[in-house]
Amino acid sequence: MHEIGVRETVQFAGLTFNWETLEMTWITMAIVLLVAVLATRNLKLVPSGWQNVVEMVVTALGEQSETMLGKRGRFLSPFIVTLFLFLLVSNWVGLVPTMASPTNDLNTTLGLALLVICMVHVLGVYMKGGHYIAHFFQPTPVFVIINAIEEVAKPITLAFRLFGNILAGEILIIVLLKLMPIWMPVPSVLWLAFSIFIGGVQAVIFTMLSMAYLANAVKEDEH
Repeated sequence: MHEIGVRETVQFAGLTFNWETLEMTWITMAIVLLVAVLATRNLKLVPSGWQNVVEMVVTALGEQSETMLGKRGRFLSPFIVTLFLFLLVSNWVGLVPTMASPTNDLNTTLGLALLVICMVHVLGVYMKGGHYIAHFFQPTPVFVIINAIEEVAKPITLAFRLFGNILAGEILIIVLLKLMPIWMPVPSVLWLAFSIFIGGVQAVIFTMLSMAYLANAVKEDEH
């Protein structure tokens, strides 16, 4: 009987790996790549099918990233789109029976959050130099402590928000399927539909917050 929270692990070179998370992550990446291939293999001036769906996502996120990140942030649009698609598929793949979302593992969500925060600081120093470092000491030098705590909290809140929502959704679906008789599937179907909605919302929230953090690093200062 499958136990919630118990994961299959493998040992390699003295390290412990969550095999299920790795497997689901590769499946998610394969799905994202497949969608990209289907959307671009036969490009048309008037889009339809997969091309239409992906173009809507790319256009919406491209416009949003340009608004939030400014002209300097245009080169980050491919990263933003890829991040969103990966999160969306990751959140939804766990709703398929016998499969699990990579994002129901804190290792995945924390890894994504740390990637975003590392990009923020690297791009901030690269594009703004000493001015970016100086803003941690504003309005007075003592504020560097508060600002440092805030920077540490960013990846933690990003990771736990996504992890908690996805894991809770999958747990409740399992519980409902066990409690509801086979002839009364309505509650489970309704919760499944709600989980699809929540998976999309969480992908949007994580992506929007990532763009907001990146904006502090790449957007030109207004004078």
